[in-house]
Amino acid sequence: MRRIAVKVDVDTLRGYIKGVPRLLDLFKKHNIRASIFFSFGPDNSGKAIRRIFRPGFISKMRRTKAPSTYGIKTLMYGTLLPAPMIVPQSPDIVKRAFDEGHETGIHAWDHVYVQDCLAKINKDKYTDLYRKAEKLYVEICGRKPDIIAAPGWQLSHDVLSAEEDLGIAWASDVRGYSPFMPVFEGIEYRVPQIPTTLPTMDEIYGLPGINDDTLPKAWFNGMTNEWNVVTVHAEMEGISKLGVLDNFIGMAKDNGTEFFTLGEYAKTAPLPRCEIINGTLEGRAGTLAVQRELNIEE
Repeated sequence: MRRIAVKVDVDTLRGYIKGVPRLLDLFKKHNIRASIFFSFGPDNSGKAIRRIFRPGFISKMRRTKAPSTYGIKTLMYGTLLPAPMIVPQSPDIVKRAFDEGHETGIHAWDHVYVQDCLAKINKDKYTDLYRKAEKLYVEICGRKPDIIAAPGWQLSHDVLSAEEDLGIAWASDVRGYSPFMPVFEGIEYRVPQIPTTLPTMDEIYGLPGINDDTLPKAWFNGMTNEWNVVTVHAEMEGISKLGVLDNFIGMAKDNGTEFFTLGEYAKTAPLPRCEIINGTLEGRAGTLAVQRELNIEE
């Protein structure tokens, strides 16, 4: 039996307004629940140009045809154009996802700022940013959020400690192979991590042999772990690549795959202690948080 959980990251205003409703329609069509993480505050996507000197960033932008995928306006937000607020533009989209039974949580207040400047963000600052998103979430959904997913899979001790103090039930901040309890640079933390296991579309799309027709099978064949997680982005799979995700879900269901949420994984999967390291992944620029089996002898 194969298991898969679909995690949705919402990074931009365009992905939120155009992509999320289409994804919700798709999930309703297939009768599955997803785990959806929203960026609530300003869309500063244009400031991501700071990543231009990271190895692999330019090639990724070319492979994914970023201007058409994200939209020219999005690529100017926060630089040539003012950064618009995301969720306040249409709070009913978050409410719809919540009311339709999906797991909903916080991705960030300011996605680009947290992903690119995490080293400068101490625990108090991170908590303040979280509280801004939390306040808006409570206004919309009527209760506090208790799940989180780090932008760009970027982590620090301050973030992990803040998650504990904020009462987070579980987090999806890392890349890896199975749910676990985190150890980072020798310090144990109490919030379970449910990692993304499959490559994201923007990491592999455009590589030799990977296109709209072949990507669903590549994902399906990659589900070799007991607990599989695919992260999709509202800006890609929610808009121009919605058909690719539709085909993947259909293929998985036709072959007997069971769909779970990340929270269901957190409640039912074993949670061994594993280490978080700063690592790299093919197709992704820069470093990110990666799960590694804990070496007891270290």
